Amino acid sequence: MAQFDETFDWVIVGSGAGSMSSALLMKQANKSVVILEKAEWVGGTTCKSGGVMWIPANRFMEPGEDTVEKGVEYLNAVVEDAPDAPGTNPERRRTYVVEARKMLDFIVGQGVELERGSTFWPDYYDELPGGVKTSRTVTALPFDTNELGKEWAPKLRKGFLEVPAKLDEGMQLPYMKHSWEIKKIFLKIAGRFVLGKLTGKHWVTAGAALQGRMLKAVLEKRAADIRVNSPVNEVILEGGRAVGVVTVKDGKPWRIGANLGVLINAGGFSQNQAMRDKYMPGTRKEWSNGIETDTGDLHVELERKGAALGQMDQMVGFQMSEAPGWDTDYVKPGTQSTTGKPHAIQVDQSGVRYMNEGGSYEEFCENMLIRDKTVPAIPSWAIMDQQYMDKYAVAGKGMAKKNMAKWLESGWMRKADSVEALADAIKVPSAALKGTVDRWNGFVRNGKDEDFHRGERAYDNWLGDPFFKEGPNACMGTIEKGPFYAIPVVPGDVGTYGGVVCDSQSRVLKADGTPFEGLYACGVSTASPMGKVYPGAGASVGPSMTFGWIAAKHAAGLGNQV
Repeated sequence: MAQFDETFDWVIVGSGAGSMSSALLMKQANKSVVILEKAEWVGGTTCKSGGVMWIPANRFMEPGEDTVEKGVEYLNAVVEDAPDAPGTNPERRRTYVVEARKMLDFIVGQGVELERGSTFWPDYYDELPGGVKTSRTVTALPFDTNELGKEWAPKLRKGFLEVPAKLDEGMQLPYMKHSWEIKKIFLKIAGRFVLGKLTGKHWVTAGAALQGRMLKAVLEKRAADIRVNSPVNEVILEGGRAVGVVTVKDGKPWRIGANLGVLINAGGFSQNQAMRDKYMPGTRKEWSNGIETDTGDLHVELERKGAALGQMDQMVGFQMSEAPGWDTDYVKPGTQSTTGKPHAIQVDQSGVRYMNEGGSYEEFCENMLIRDKTVPAIPSWAIMDQQYMDKYAVAGKGMAKKNMAKWLESGWMRKADSVEALADAIKVPSAALKGTVDRWNGFVRNGKDEDFHRGERAYDNWLGDPFFKEGPNACMGTIEKGPFYAIPVVPGDVGTYGGVVCDSQSRVLKADGTPFEGLYACGVSTASPMGKVYPGAGASVGPSMTFGWIAAKHAAGLGNQV
């Protein structure tokens, strides 16, 4: 029988969003909890993300706008059941839709201030049955980290947007020159910022706001003993049951027992190049926005203990470009808002378009990897004209007017007076690129993308320009005004999307399909319940929080009490 240095009812590995929701529910059940975080900061990948939860029929939607059945219908339409997607099945998808809204109500009841992410943030495949063209997103209100106190405020992982702005407000700011309403939003944000400086506040939003608020709730309710710099390298099994873990304390192995079980929410393997080469060749850890501790340690450990891994070839793709400074940027420069705008398309190295440049970032990068198997497509090239440069920022690096000289000098951006000359500059066949651009311009003038149907989804147009009036929709504009420009695009990511296979109670499954007793998992440590698809904004954070909560519910024997 295993001997332990100390024992808790519930041992959680990792401090992402699912860990916090799980700890809060265990506290309500009067159970003792420890959260063991490998890094020196709390919050996991969630902190660095947008912190969005995709939750059908949630409390913030209008009455009659959505239903559980509609959410289930959408997931069943978009997610394919297949042998290579063992993380999903109809039962697990229904469980998510039914339980996610309950989890959300519970979290709000714990004092975590949340709101609708936007009234217009469509599902990524909104044209399919059950799809919503408004928004199923939920986000946290901006958070002042000083509310965590002097001990814990420095331990919250840095977010990507440290301003007193709601995520929805921040996404509207690029269109400020078109709207007095958006100018008013900017002035409000500026006012909050100045007031915050004067009063000593440190505002964060997006994922850091969500995790800041979750951490505050856990601390205030004394729901868990949270330990940083505490990596877990072994899960202890007895008779097929998880009874504890081996971590590190004061530089030495430390064995912690678990009366009810162990929850693994230790992140993915985005920073482990050897695992990337094995499971998703052609991708690079340098292109990932995953955090530095995402090295797949627990993937390896659980597989060694007999757990089934699934969907290991999947990542939450996020197209990016190696713009000047990309190697030291905290958040890699994404190009979704570049290729999705009017006056821009993307081509492979043969000079040909091969997909809808709008839509899901996960599908976008998957298409790049698939295309590259037959036609060189890594990098691909975003093609733009002067109309684009006059209106929009490029890859999150600002407007061309201020930055063009350094972009060209670095060699990152290519510029030419004609499409044919641009083709020569990026070493693609000039006739092919000219034909591709001419074909695109014809689609714009005729009002329909006959090749890939760009602009036919609400989400495509959400990615475009709501104030654009010169084309058939918000995301299609001609490429005809010189000079012409190109930047390289590669299949980056915000994290991996495969891991241990779990059942609807979040129990980790063995290779034979039976569950380990007392061993649970959530987040990107698991094969996603969304299978190989990303159905909407927040399809990682929402399931992590929900299945972490479900794991606690099952382990504590709460049944239908919550």
